[in-house]
Amino acid sequence: MQIAIIDYDAGNTKSVSKALDYIGIENTITASKNTILAADGIILPGVGAFPEAMASLEERDLIAVLQDVVAQGKPLLGVCLGMQLLLDSSEEHGYTQGLGLIPGQVKLLPNTAKIPHMGWNQLEVTQNCPLTQNQEGNFVYYVHSYYADCDAKYVMASSSYSVQVPGIIANANVYGAQFHPEKSGQAGLEILQGFKEVITCASSQQ
Repeated sequence: MQIAIIDYDAGNTKSVSKALDYIGIENTITASKNTILAADGIILPGVGAFPEAMASLEERDLIAVLQDVVAQGKPLLGVCLGMQLLLDSSEEHGYTQGLGLIPGQVKLLPNTAKIPHMGWNQLEVTQNCPLTQNQEGNFVYYVHSYYADCDAKYVMASSSYSVQVPGIIANANVYGAQFHPEKSGQAGLEILQGFKEVITCASSQQ
């Protein structure tokens, strides 16, 4: 199994790679179209602002590559900003179109809570999937000011922070984690193991 971690100068790629190394999953940090298409699964990390991240993906001709990978049925996991990029659009610094892989919009957190949302929050599992196994009540680490506003059918787990913040979302073979699994201790490592299960299942069906 080989996971491609997308390198587009907008993600904490090294910490994600180290977490995968720790649990014994082969991975490579890459912006190569051929390497991404050859991988068994893809992780799209992300820190920073939505418009700049989408522009960086476009500059590297990676938008169509990611959409092609998903169309082929390969699993994709977006992390933090990478999760937000999976949605249709964002209102951060004006309107910006996203990858359109999970229906929904990215919106600013209500000002009834401190922004950015930074720290540990409990997961409330709303639907069972490989990434939510045994995750009810576990604490995970968030750093964000915007959240995914999407239909409940796409929300696998959430955390309460003024609003119910979708923590894990999914649509077919596309998954997203608003928090940082690679910084969330044992719970985060188990979520990455769950993504490995998704890849194993998808590979056996191809």
